[in-house]
Amino acid sequence: MALTHATKAGLALFIGAVQSVIGIILAEIYYPGYSDSANHISDLGANCSSGSCTILQPSSDIFNISTILLGLLVIVSAYYLQKSFAWKPATGLLALTGIGALGVGFFPETTGSVHDIFSLIVFLFGGLSAIITFWLQKPPFSYLSIILGAVTISALFLYVGSIYLGLGPGGMERMVAYPALLWAVGFGGHLMGLEDIPRD
Repeated sequence: MALTHATKAGLALFIGAVQSVIGIILAEIYYPGYSDSANHISDLGANCSSGSCTILQPSSDIFNISTILLGLLVIVSAYYLQKSFAWKPATGLLALTGIGALGVGFFPETTGSVHDIFSLIVFLFGGLSAIITFWLQKPPFSYLSIILGAVTISALFLYVGSIYLGLGPGGMERMVAYPALLWAVGFGGHLMGLEDIPRD
């Protein structure tokens, strides 16, 4: 049985998000003394917060490869989402999210501001993707999608402003990243059950 474009988009997004979460967990396990509150997520790839950079293996390879895979699969998802729904606002934002994830994986903290730019891209456009795809979903998940996107965007502003609300920089960064990843899992599952929109 041939898969629809919507199913392919959902499958790529689902696999990308799930393997990313697993990759983060595994990288944390292999990183001695890692703190979800004190450490940034990207410290798993390379930790440059102390003025000098520390790269611990296998955590670095696990995180960077997983993040690159996330970026590639999100871009694949955007491609098939466009073929299925032909709605560029959603597919464009999703593609930018994938590009941001690719950049985070290819350019760790050792690259300085380049890494920061890609981190901002993946977080910002990931949250916006969750909000704008409201139109491609049905209640109640469509409302949950808006909420998850809004949490990511709100937490991003707090994170950029160094307002951590007692969670620490790593904890607040997780309030940015995890809602978007959970949305990607849910939206991917939703897409896998959809048919393509017929065209004349």
